[in-house]
Amino acid sequence: MKGRIIILLAGLCATSPAMAQQAAQKPAQTVRAAVLRVDMNELPPISRLDTPPADLGFAGARLAIDDNDTTGRFMGQDFEALEITATPQTAVAELDKLLAEGISFIVTLADEENTLKLADQAGDRALIFNARARGDRLRGADCRFNTIHTAPSHAMMADGLAQFLMWKKWSDWFLISGSHPEDIALADAYRRAATKFGAKIVEERIYEDTGGGRRSDSGHVQVQQQMPVFTQRAKEHHVVVAADEAGIFALWLPYQTWDARPVVGSAGLVPHSWHPSLEAWGATQFQNRFEKLATRTMRDEDYQTWLALRMIGEAATRTNSTESATLKDFMLSDRFEVAGFKGQKLTMRDWDHQLRQPILLTTGDVTASVSPQDQYLHQTSALDTLGIDRPETQCKF
Repeated sequence: MKGRIIILLAGLCATSPAMAQQAAQKPAQTVRAAVLRVDMNELPPISRLDTPPADLGFAGARLAIDDNDTTGRFMGQDFEALEITATPQTAVAELDKLLAEGISFIVTLADEENTLKLADQAGDRALIFNARARGDRLRGADCRFNTIHTAPSHAMMADGLAQFLMWKKWSDWFLISGSHPEDIALADAYRRAATKFGAKIVEERIYEDTGGGRRSDSGHVQVQQQMPVFTQRAKEHHVVVAADEAGIFALWLPYQTWDARPVVGSAGLVPHSWHPSLEAWGATQFQNRFEKLATRTMRDEDYQTWLALRMIGEAATRTNSTESATLKDFMLSDRFEVAGFKGQKLTMRDWDHQLRQPILLTTGDVTASVSPQDQYLHQTSALDTLGIDRPETQCKF
């Protein structure tokens, strides 16, 4: 099996003699999980600063195991996470190896197609935690009961940004989307958000990817030079909304548009599940611990992987059990909640297994705002103003 094992076994260092004696008398029980990352053969990103680190996602897993063991040591619980890398061609085979070992909690870092394929392959043998794919169809028509989504959906990201834009009274949008399927899906989420919150898309344009727009050749110069002309003569708008999930053109929009307008979405003001600039709600200490462990800043995939494994640890603590069925039932119940350093407890949507969470709206250096915005209320949870609510869902387990 490709990868390596991260096992942080906790010692018996209880805070009292009685607790130490109790822990010593109880054999440690291990909760086994795995992180399966499916690496795609992709061109380098526009900016070298966005080059994925070799331990993307895995570093978040290591911090989660450390955090889980901090509590588990007092309860006779140990936590383990295998780190597995695969390609789209080998992913199913790697999953089968994990299932053969009896591992029933598997965090996946894969695109939409491979996430769905892995979930179907796992069936009722494992609980899948989707820590990367944002596609709304994974939470809708193609939802699976055995899948929990710690990655926010496109709809959640778009709604979080839309709420802020409406609060700013930037209601007229110029939507520019890429030509790839994932770009089109993200653009659909922005159209839905505009309708939901009362914005108006005054014009739409598609940036066709003809290749050569990456920093590995001279193509980026061409893309940069195209932007003023490409955005010329757009209808009057307050803001440019970029839907560029494939990372082809959006980073060349700020300061290159014909009209002087802010850029949001895939560049400029960007929605994230996590950002290194967040300092509130204990996030500074959390950031420091990760940076000490990984010698870099935390990315979305790290946070979403950390969150998935912390859900398992939280369930083990609350149920005082290491039985897979018990942990699964608790995580999927209305009693479950987990802390995520975002100012409130994160809970599960029972209609699509999406983890509710705030969305950070960030520039390159700061967190400009956090959605949901205060003026958007909900009868159950303000977090349900982000993404697909119960009456809208197409998910049928």
